[in-house]
Amino acid sequence: MTEELQSVIVAEGLTKGFPGVRAVNALSFDVRPGEIFGLVGPDGAGKTTTLRMLAGIMSPDAGKATVAGFDVVRDPEGAKHTLSYMPQRFGLYEDLTLDENIRFYADLFGVKRAEREARSEELLLAAGMSEFRKRMAGKLSGGMKQKLGLVCALIHRPKVILLDEPTTGVDPVSRRDFWRILYALVAEGVAILTSTAYLDEAERCHRVALLDHGKLLFCDTPKNLKASMRKGVLSIASPEPRRLRGELEHADGISSLVLTGDGLHVVVDSASRRIPEFEARLRGAHVPFDSIQQVAPSIEDLFVDAVDTKAASHA
Repeated sequence: MTEELQSVIVAEGLTKGFPGVRAVNALSFDVRPGEIFGLVGPDGAGKTTTLRMLAGIMSPDAGKATVAGFDVVRDPEGAKHTLSYMPQRFGLYEDLTLDENIRFYADLFGVKRAEREARSEELLLAAGMSEFRKRMAGKLSGGMKQKLGLVCALIHRPKVILLDEPTTGVDPVSRRDFWRILYALVAEGVAILTSTAYLDEAERCHRVALLDHGKLLFCDTPKNLKASMRKGVLSIASPEPRRLRGELEHADGISSLVLTGDGLHVVVDSASRRIPEFEARLRGAHVPFDSIQQVAPSIEDLFVDAVDTKAASHA
């Protein structure tokens, strides 16, 4: 069996433009059963547009895509009973209770009462919301509304789930519950495509596609992506981080520099070469610092460096 046949979602050259902007530019990737695949990037990267095309809500200008074996360009209605799409603002009815919202979505997908009750009990328990079944949805916190949206999206046991920035603005406890539910779905063989602007969430995915202005920068496992970074990453601790930044921001060999609470996070061309150079420079300028240490790169380091490098090449 080929890789494409094993994949539940396959996007090939997806392209979509709007007046004055190309939101998605020849994007290709695949998502497999039992996998959490992350579309990662800032606002304007093309994440929402990609998910809408895969959900059959929006037609691409070019390219093709299949979801659960259905061509979403030629047959956008075909896959709708095998997938769930949860947009940024999920369509909950705030004047209905949790149970009533769940029943409504179950009825849309023809879920029988016994299955609905068993499934909703299971999902609400996993979401930590069993005691709120009779509460009006409009009275829920933002995090609880997102979890209720996920419960409604999962009530018919879809094979594919499309989630558009589901944890944006969600409290840490609700975010933890949210991801716990996703990992449980992975064990059931569900294919999950989620988008996020939080680069730390990329670490939770099995594979990620890093997007910038509609283009694919990288696509691989978080481990492989971090291992592919050839530049060094330095952590420099200082009681005067802003003064530290002022001294180093124009130093040779730096491709990106981020101010942290207690110093700087710096990407350099060569850690072994730059550490002694920076130490000498800071001592000469009488800038206090506690240490300069090489640290393991993160997905954020890779993404920021790639974007900064691309911007510099077009300057």
